[in-house]
Amino acid sequence: MKSIKHVFEQVTDYDNLYKAYLNARLCKRYRYEVLRFSAHLEDYLHLLQRQLLDGTYRLGRYREFYIYEPKQRLIMAQPFKDRVVQWAIYQVLHPLFINGYISDSYACIQGRGTHSAVERLHYWLQQVDRRDGKYYYLKLDISKYFYRIDHDVLFSILQRRIKDKRMLDLLNIIVNSEETNFGLPPGKSPGEVKKSERVSNRGMPVGNLSSQMFANLYLNELDQYCKRTLKIHFYVRYMDDVIILSDSKAQLNEWKAAIDDFLQTRLRLDLNNKTCIRPITLGIEFCGYKVWPTHIKLRKSTALKMKRRLKRLQEQYARGEVTLERAMQTVNSYMGILKHCDSYQLKRAIFGEYTETERVDGWFYLKRDSEKIAQAQQEKLNQGNESGGQN
Repeated sequence: MKSIKHVFEQVTDYDNLYKAYLNARLCKRYRYEVLRFSAHLEDYLHLLQRQLLDGTYRLGRYREFYIYEPKQRLIMAQPFKDRVVQWAIYQVLHPLFINGYISDSYACIQGRGTHSAVERLHYWLQQVDRRDGKYYYLKLDISKYFYRIDHDVLFSILQRRIKDKRMLDLLNIIVNSEETNFGLPPGKSPGEVKKSERVSNRGMPVGNLSSQMFANLYLNELDQYCKRTLKIHFYVRYMDDVIILSDSKAQLNEWKAAIDDFLQTRLRLDLNNKTCIRPITLGIEFCGYKVWPTHIKLRKSTALKMKRRLKRLQEQYARGEVTLERAMQTVNSYMGILKHCDSYQLKRAIFGEYTETERVDGWFYLKRDSEKIAQAQQEKLNQGNESGGQN
């Protein structure tokens, strides 16, 4: 990989900061802190630029909250001015880091999202299914990945790539927050650990744009080891989920042991109990789908959540709590997910007997309810007129 030099000037350039502001405010432009920043935009951007250049920039206090889907996660949200800085760094460094990634690394890369990762795995499965013999998969899952990233290891990776002291100093401020610890003790979940028990020098805040970039860069070390040292051909990674294929269980066990040792000694990470070796005929759960050589289906837990959310959306729409446009957006987004798998029966179970065009448009789902509401309102109005006429 080529060394990255003279990037601090690019990050702190006013035009880059302005572009970062535009990206940071997407879908958030009417929040109070964004409106306040926007009202004095040039002053705030010049102030940020000056703080970055003279080394006085410091992170604001994180706002913490939990989300519970698909599992409990501790989210840390930064003040808006810090999100602008995150975007300014990301816009410059992320494209340079991508140049050193393998082609089968997915997540947080334009054109390489969940659907691309699933399609690539499906392609590999189709390839091996044509061969003689029985194939197996090794699924690697890293324990509490974001919360266990080692800061010293991360910084050694950054120092190998970046030869710009001022850029490294800025990244150090972000990685090693003075006020907040991000790490969790081994085997612990976010909800099990008090704030005072969090580990220093470990972890990345889930919710930071830079955390996604650092997390991908961190496991690029594993990608390079698997492809260059172990010479693994059938290898796909989406963030911390790794799938490896082979026609030999013994070979997969050997690779698993080597990878486990590499993770512990070089990256200071551990595999969790979800790591397994199974026949590909059972299907592989990956990125919300279940993948076989012959077809792809939505994972059962994902399908169940979709059904529940659509039912709730239908009820909210019937009560007038969401607009038709907002409901349509949600329905169409789910239709987009279903397009990437074999979902005929699931569509029938959720949406009933409608043509493909009706399903894609989403009108089938909402027009039916809007007609019922209009009919009920008309009946109520008619009853009122009749009672009024009798009086």
